[in-house]
Amino acid sequence: MKQRNRTTFRPNRKLLSCALASCLVMAAPHVMAQSTSATLRGAVTADSTVTVTNVDTGLTRTTKATNGNYNIGGLPPGTYRIEVTAGGQTSSRAVTLAVGQTATLNLQDAPPVSAPAGDATTLDTVRVTAAMLVETKTSEIATYVSNKQIESLPQGTRNFLAFADTVPGIQFITDSNGNTKVRSGAQSANAVNVFIDGVGQKNYVTTGGISGQDTSRGNPFPQSAIGEYKVITQNYKAEFDQLSSAAIVASTRSGTNDFEGNFFWDRTSTDWRSKSVFESRPGASKAESKEEQYGVSLGGPIIRDVAHFFIAYEAKEYASPKTLQLGRGYSIAELPGQFQSEYGSGTVTAPFKEDLYFGKVSWSIGQDHYFELTGKYREESETIQVDGQRLPSRATNNTNEETRVDLRYQLTRGDWLNDAHITYEKAYWSPQPALFEPAYILSDGNWWDTIAGIGGSDNYQDKGQKGWSVQDDLTFNGWDGHTLKMGVKFKSVKLDTLERNNYNPQFYYDINESLTVPIHVVYGSPVGGNSANTRVESSNKQLGLYIQDDWEVTDKLTLNMGVRWDYEKTPSYEDYVTPREVVAAMEGSNTNHPDSGIDIHDYISTGGNREADKDNWAPRFGFSYDVGADQRHVIYGGVGRSYDRNLFDYLQNESSKVYWSPRTELNFNTPLHPCSGAGCLEWDPSYLDPEVLRGLAAGRREVFLNHNDLEVPYSDQLSIGMRNTFAVYGTDWNTDVTVSYIRSKDGIAFFLGNRREGGIYFPADPPNATDPPPWEQGWNADVPYSNLILAQNALETKSKALYLKLDKPYTSSSGWGATFAYTYTDSEQNSPIDGWPGAFNAETIDGYGWFAGKVPKHRLVATGIYDAGWGITLSSKLTLATGTPRYYQNCNVSAWAYCYFDWYEPDEDFKQFDLAASKEWDTGTDIKLRVRADVLNVFNWDNYSGYEDWRGGANEPQNPAFGRPTAVSLPTRTFKLSFALDW
Repeated sequence: MKQRNRTTFRPNRKLLSCALASCLVMAAPHVMAQSTSATLRGAVTADSTVTVTNVDTGLTRTTKATNGNYNIGGLPPGTYRIEVTAGGQTSSRAVTLAVGQTATLNLQDAPPVSAPAGDATTLDTVRVTAAMLVETKTSEIATYVSNKQIESLPQGTRNFLAFADTVPGIQFITDSNGNTKVRSGAQSANAVNVFIDGVGQKNYVTTGGISGQDTSRGNPFPQSAIGEYKVITQNYKAEFDQLSSAAIVASTRSGTNDFEGNFFWDRTSTDWRSKSVFESRPGASKAESKEEQYGVSLGGPIIRDVAHFFIAYEAKEYASPKTLQLGRGYSIAELPGQFQSEYGSGTVTAPFKEDLYFGKVSWSIGQDHYFELTGKYREESETIQVDGQRLPSRATNNTNEETRVDLRYQLTRGDWLNDAHITYEKAYWSPQPALFEPAYILSDGNWWDTIAGIGGSDNYQDKGQKGWSVQDDLTFNGWDGHTLKMGVKFKSVKLDTLERNNYNPQFYYDINESLTVPIHVVYGSPVGGNSANTRVESSNKQLGLYIQDDWEVTDKLTLNMGVRWDYEKTPSYEDYVTPREVVAAMEGSNTNHPDSGIDIHDYISTGGNREADKDNWAPRFGFSYDVGADQRHVIYGGVGRSYDRNLFDYLQNESSKVYWSPRTELNFNTPLHPCSGAGCLEWDPSYLDPEVLRGLAAGRREVFLNHNDLEVPYSDQLSIGMRNTFAVYGTDWNTDVTVSYIRSKDGIAFFLGNRREGGIYFPADPPNATDPPPWEQGWNADVPYSNLILAQNALETKSKALYLKLDKPYTSSSGWGATFAYTYTDSEQNSPIDGWPGAFNAETIDGYGWFAGKVPKHRLVATGIYDAGWGITLSSKLTLATGTPRYYQNCNVSAWAYCYFDWYEPDEDFKQFDLAASKEWDTGTDIKLRVRADVLNVFNWDNYSGYEDWRGGANEPQNPAFGRPTAVSLPTRTFKLSFALDW
C-alpha cells in the first residue's frame, strides 16, 4: 500500500457544497470572469449614491452606501467617471482601474478633479489625465503589466507574455530553436496557467503550461487584442485553479464609442543582424534569416453606449538560422557525399508561419446585464528538429491549431454580482516527419555515438484536447466588511493522443566498418493485430468548487480566506486493464522478487482498482496590514496550497504502447559488432522496407505501467513582504520586498522496473556501483518485452526566494516610467530531470539526491519609458542573470560502473540590453503614422542555450570541451523596423 507523505486537508465537504449550492441558485448565470474584472471600494458619506461610468463604452454601475462604505465589482479594466450624490449635491472624479484590481478609493471628501457634465463620451480630457489607482492592500504577490509597457518596451516578438519577466520570480525563456515559455520559480513551465478574460488556457495533454506552447515559436494570443495583464506569482485566491506556480491574468480589448483601427508591419532580416559566434567560425557563413510580423485591428460601436465590437488579425513569418554541429569530433570532409551536400556551410534556415484571429462583441442592457462573445483561432506551421547532428532531411514538420470560443453574461442585482461562462476549445499539436523514409545515422564505434543523421525523422505525433465548460462565479457584498465569492466550474474535455514515433526506422552505421550495412536499428511497429492508427482517447470530466472571503477587519487589517476543491475523472487511466500477457510476464520476472523494492500489484490494473484523486483540498489564507491606514506602508503575506494537473501525455503511455511500440531494437551481426541470440539478425537489404522490418518477430518492446494510486501534483506556498510608497521630488515610487518559500510535490516521474537476478538494480560486483541500470534484463527468455517503465509520483522542488521591486508607473503627465525587478533564488529539485521526466539512472528518486534548481540564482530586469517630445517615445530593457545550472551524467571516474549524475553552473552569464525609439506624426486627418526602430542585444553579448555536457569516460582525461557552449541563444544584435497607422 502506498504511503502518503503529504498533509491532506479535509474541510467538511457537505458544508461547503451546501454553502455553494444555496448561494449559486440565488442568481442567474452571468458571464464576465471576475478574475479579470476590477472592483472599486472605499469609504463614502452615509446615504450617498455612487455611480461609475466607463468613459469609453458608457458601461454604468450604481450602488448606495452601506454603513459608510461602497463596493462596486465586475468593472472591465478602463477609465471611469465616479459620481457621488449626497444631500442633493453631486461631485465627480476620474480614475483608471487595472485588470483584476481591487482598488480602494475613499470618497468622503470633495474630489480633487471635477469631470464635466454630460455623456461619458465627452470625457476625452479626463480619459487622458485620470490617475491609475495603485492596489496595495492585497495579500497577493502581484505585478501589473500595462498597455503602455506592452506597446512601448522593446521586444523581438509580439508575444505579450514576453513582458512577464519584468516581474520578480518570472522568466520568459526563448531557447535556441526560438520556442518560448514562461516559468515561475523552481517549477517547470507546466505549472503555469494563463487566464484570458477569466478563462484558463491550460494545456491538459502536452507540456508548456498553456495550450499551443509546446515546442512553438508562436504567440498564444494576438498582442493587439490584449489590453493589459496581471502576474500573480504567489498567494492567489481560491478562484484560481489548475496551476501550482504563477497565474497570468489578462483582459482583452473591447470596442469603444469611437471607431478606431490600427495596421502594423515590422521586419528584420539577415543583413540587419550580427553573426552568431558559430556563424563566425572559419568556413561558416551567415544563414539566411527573416522575421516579419504584420496585422490589423478594428473596433467601434454597434450601438453607442450599448454594444461594441473589436476584431484583430496578426501574422508572423520567420526564417530562423540553425547551427549544425557534427558529433564525435568529425569534420564534414570525412563524411559521405550525401552528408556533405546537406551540411553545406553548417548553417540552415527553418521556416515558421502563424496566423492569429480574434473577435469580440460586447453588449450592455441597462445597468444589470452585460454580454460578451469572443472567439480566437490560431494556426501555425513550422520546421523543427534541424540543428546539431540532425541534418535538414531529418526535419519534422509541426502544425499547431487552436480554436476557443467564450460566451459570457454578467448580472448585477443589488449586493449580488453573478458571472457565468460557456466555453468551447479545441487545440492540437501535430509534429510529423518531413520525409517518410528510413533514417541513415552515422556513428563511431558504439551505435549511440552519433556523428550525424539524414533521412526520415523519428517524431510522429498528433495530440490535443477539445471540449466545453460552464463556469459560474457569485459575489455578495451585503455583509458589512466582507466580500464573499464562491464559484463552480464543470468541464467536459476529450483528451486525444496519437503516437507513431520511429515510424521511420532509424538505421545506425559504423563509419569505421561499412556505409551500406547497418549495425543497429530502432523502429516503431503496431503491436499484435492492432492498427497503427489507433488513438488513445479519454473523455475527462472536471469539477471545481471554491468559496472565499475578503474581510476588512479594520481600516488597517484585511484578511483573505478561502478554500477550493478540484476533481478530475480520467477514464483511460481509471478503467485501464493491464493485458494478461503483461501480468504473466511480470509475475515471472525478477521485478517480482521480494527484494526488488517493487510490489507489482501497485501497477497491475483490473479496471476497478483505480480511482480519481478526491483529496485535492486547497486552503488559502492571506493578510495585509496598512500601517498608517493610508495605503502607503502595507505589510502582507500568505500561506496556501494549489493543485495543478497530471499531463495526459504521461498517463496515456501505458495505453498507447499496447497499440504501438515506439522502440523495438535489433542488432545486425557484423565483423566489428558480432551478436547472437534474441534481437540479433544477419543483415538483409529487404529490411530497408519498413513493412518488412515491422513484420519481424525478433523485436522486443517496452511496457509502460502507471501506479494505481497516482495523485495530483501540488505546491505549498508561504510568503511575507512589505509594500511602500514614497515621494522623491514630488514623484511617487512604489517598492515591494518579499520573502518566499515554495515546496512542490507529487510530480510524475518514470522509473525503470527491470531488475537483475535477486531483485537487485545495480551490479553486485563491484559493490556500490551506480551504473549501468538493468536495461532489457530480468525477463524470462520467451517473453517479447525489453523494458518495464513505471510511472509514479516522485518529483519535488524547493525554492527560497527574495523578490525586490521598485517602480515608478508611467503617466502621461510626467511622461516617463521605470521598473526594476530583482530576484534571488535558492532552489533545489530531487532529480536531474530536465524535460521528459525519465529517471532511469537510479533505483528510486532518493538515489539521485538533491540538485540545484534550473533557475538562475540572481536575475535583474530593468525597464524605462520616456516621452522625449515631438511625438518621440524612447524605451529600454536590461536583463542580467547568472548562469542556469545544467545536469549531466559524470562518467569521468575510475570505472564505468561508478557513473553518476551531477550538475554545474556555466561560466557565462546572461546579458541583454534592448532599445526602442518611435516617432508619431499627426497627418492632419484622423490617421496617425508611427515609425519605430528596435535594436535588440545592443552590445551583441553572446548568450548560450546549449553546452558540451560530456565530461569524459572512465579512466580518461577530462574532456577539454566540457562546459563549452554549443548552441547560441538568439537574438544577436538585431535591428528591427516597424511602421504603423492608427485611426
